[in-house]
Amino acid sequence: MFRAMRRKRQQLSRAEAEAILERGTSGVLAVAGDDGYPYAVPLSYVYQDGKLWFHSAKSGHKLDAVRREEKASFCVIDQDQVVPEEYTTYFRSAIAFGRVRVLEDEGEVRAAIDLLARRYHPGDSQEHRRETIQKEYSALCMLELTVEHLTGKEAIELVRARDRAEP
Repeated sequence: MFRAMRRKRQQLSRAEAEAILERGTSGVLAVAGDDGYPYAVPLSYVYQDGKLWFHSAKSGHKLDAVRREEKASFCVIDQDQVVPEEYTTYFRSAIAFGRVRVLEDEGEVRAAIDLLARRYHPGDSQEHRRETIQKEYSALCMLELTVEHLTGKEAIELVRARDRAEP
């Protein structure tokens, strides 16, 4: 169903691709937008146990697209070092493919937004986090992407550097 990576030597392991998702703080969600145009939107997220969560307004292009077609992809760039003299970048990235659903159950919504809030403000008190979430809750929508396929890739130069470093 999913294409095999053409440049297999540059392919990261599942664990390495998951580590990118765990380290990242933003990525780009790509969905089927209006009139057949792709719609890609940068988002904050949290990743855990094969799922990604995003917050959203209760209406808009992203939500309309997700309700129309649940299939989506999410890309996170872990490294993008421009190397001008080589006309390239030393990159590392991961792309998750899966299905997005709008969380409707209040318990699921609260658990997801709490996880997202703890990701971006780990030192916050539980009381302050709850108060902040409650203040914004009525306008909040949470989306969950269940990862069906995950790929990771890095620049060949990074592969070669790692090969040289290994005994």
